[in-house]
Amino acid sequence: MGDHSSIKRRLAAILAADIAGYSRLMGEDEASTVRDLKGHQAVILPLVGRYGGRIIDTAGDGILAEFPSVINATECAVEIQTIMATRNEVVPESRRMLFRIGINLGDVIHDETRIYGDGINIAARLEGIAEPGGICISRQVFDQVSRALKADFQALGPRTLKNIAQPVDVFAIAPADRGAGPGVTAPNAVDLKQEIRFCTAPDGVQLAYSTIGQGPPLMKTGNWMTHLEYDLESPIWRHLYRELLKDHTLVRYDARGNGLSDRTVDEISFDAFVSDLETVVDAAGITRFALLGISQGCAVSIAYAVRHPERVSHLILYGGYALGWNKRARSAAQKEEDAALLTLMRLGWGKENPAFRQLFTSQFMPGGTKEQADWFNELERITVSGDVAARMFEANGETDVTALLPQVRVPTLVLHARDDARVPFEAGRRMAAGIPGAQFVTLQGRNHLFLETEPAFGQFLEHTRAFLAT
Repeated sequence: MGDHSSIKRRLAAILAADIAGYSRLMGEDEASTVRDLKGHQAVILPLVGRYGGRIIDTAGDGILAEFPSVINATECAVEIQTIMATRNEVVPESRRMLFRIGINLGDVIHDETRIYGDGINIAARLEGIAEPGGICISRQVFDQVSRALKADFQALGPRTLKNIAQPVDVFAIAPADRGAGPGVTAPNAVDLKQEIRFCTAPDGVQLAYSTIGQGPPLMKTGNWMTHLEYDLESPIWRHLYRELLKDHTLVRYDARGNGLSDRTVDEISFDAFVSDLETVVDAAGITRFALLGISQGCAVSIAYAVRHPERVSHLILYGGYALGWNKRARSAAQKEEDAALLTLMRLGWGKENPAFRQLFTSQFMPGGTKEQADWFNELERITVSGDVAARMFEANGETDVTALLPQVRVPTLVLHARDDARVPFEAGRRMAAGIPGAQFVTLQGRNHLFLETEPAFGQFLEHTRAFLAT
C-alpha cells in the first residue's frame, strides 16, 4: 500500500485560457504574434494576482491559474475578456487575439510549484469548447457565482469532454460587450485611456506628458526609463498606475531624453530636471496637487516643493535619496560596480541581446521573475539610449539636496524597501530624518521597483492612500 502522507489536496478554482487560432497567427507572422502576445500578457497576467490568484503556468499562449475564491476567478476571467475586447477594437480582425477561458471548481493535488488532478483537466476541456472571447464554466462554478455576478449565463447542458469520465454540466458567459448584445462587465475594470500632450522646456526640449483618471490631481515627477504608452502595458509600472488613478487624476511625463519626450538633448542636469517639472505642471494647468517622487525623482520633488510650497498639498517619496551615489561614502567594491554599470550603459545598452543590461536589471528588481526581468530589459532599450542613460546616471550621482531638506514645509511621507538592492535603505532613512515632521515607512522587500505580487506594493498603497486622505 503506497504512502500518501506527503500528498496535499485542496479545493481550488482553476482558470485555464488560451488564444483561439494562435497557431495560424504564428504561421502568418511569428515575430508580430510574439510581440503582440507579450503586450497582452503584460496587461492580463497581473489581473490574476489582483484577484487573489496564483499563476501556475504560462507556456506558449496558455494561462493556468488557481484561485481560493471561485467568484474571484470568474471576475478575473470577465475582466480579461473585457480588456481584450477593448484592445482588439483597433486591431485588424484577422490579427485579433481572442482568449477562450474555462473555469472549474474541484479538488487538486499540489506540490510547491505545480498542481494536478481532474479539477485542472476539466478547466482545460472547458476552455477548449469556449467561444473565442467567451468563458465556459462548470455547474460547480455556476452554483457559486450565478447569484453573485450580474452576467448573461447560458446553459449548454451536459457535455462529454475528452478524457473526462462523466459528462460535465456546462454554462457559458457571454463574450464581453463589444458594442452590441448582452454581456458582462467586470466590476473592477479601470479605464486606461490617457491623453498625451507636449510642452516646451525653456531650452527648447519637447516634453511629453499625459493625464489619466479622475479625481484630485496627483503629479508623478519624471525619472529615467519611462515611456508614457509602454508603461501602461508593462508589469513594471502598470499595476502602480492602475491603482493610483482609481482615486486621482494622474499626471505623468517622460523625462528629457526618455520615452516620447525629445531623445537627443544637450543638457542633462539636476537643474534641468527641476525646471522640466515646473514646465509640465504649468502646461497641465494644475494649481495645487499631491507630488510623487520615485528613485531619483525624489530629490527633484524635494527641490520643487521647496520652491513652490503653496502648490504641493502632499509630498510622497519612495526609494529615493538626498545625496547621489557619487557623493556617498562607498567601498572600493561599490565604486568598481558603479564604474562597471557606467561602462555597460555606454557599450551594451542598445543591444538586442539583453545580457549587457542584466546587471542593471538585477539591481532594480532582483526578486523579479524571468518574464518581468525580460520586460525590464526591454523597457531599458526602448525608453532611452545608452548615451543618455549614462549621462543621467552620472547626473543622478552628483545630486545633493541635503541643504534643502530642512526647508520642506509640506506634509511628507517617505517609504523605502528594507533591502533595496539599488538605493541603500540608509539613504532613504537619512532623507526622511532631514525633513521636518516627515513620516517614514519601511517596506518589506529588496526590489527597488516593487512588483505587483510582493507585499511592498500593498504596503505602499495602504500607507499612501491613508496619507493622501489627511
